[in-house]
Amino acid sequence: MTDAWEQRKLGEVFKYEQPTKYIVKSTDYDNNYKTPVLTAGQSFILGYTNETEGIKDATAKHPVVIFDDFTTSSHYVDFSFKIKSSAMKLLSVINENFNTIYAFYLLKNIAYVPSNHERHWISIFSNFDVKIASLQEQQKIGSFFALFERYITIHQRK
Repeated sequence: MTDAWEQRKLGEVFKYEQPTKYIVKSTDYDNNYKTPVLTAGQSFILGYTNETEGIKDATAKHPVVIFDDFTTSSHYVDFSFKIKSSAMKLLSVINENFNTIYAFYLLKNIAYVPSNHERHWISIFSNFDVKIASLQEQQKIGSFFALFERYITIHQRK
């Protein structure tokens, strides 16, 4: 890792989308249904819905990060989904100069504990300074942390 890193605001890395059009209409979940319903909280997948409209299309090529605007917890998502509530932001990188998994780990490693029940993305998180590596280094760092996290998860299941 020899290229110079630059300092940016997190809001210059991620753009956000309000999730209103992806909110599930019914909470009659069934594991036989196709579309997962997500929360940015610890449970992540609340269940599955058979609703076919208002599905957020995320893929491995175009992933998103769901960010709970109140608790500040987040998840990397690379599959299509619906959500439970509007208390989150859907984050995606602003352009191809940023790697989503790298940006996700930057976000996850911000040492911040919410003290009030208020929205945090626009007023606080988007203003945090982060260090940005070259795109090639972002890809390597992001892949390393993703593999490391999978390794930890596998060993926690044993």
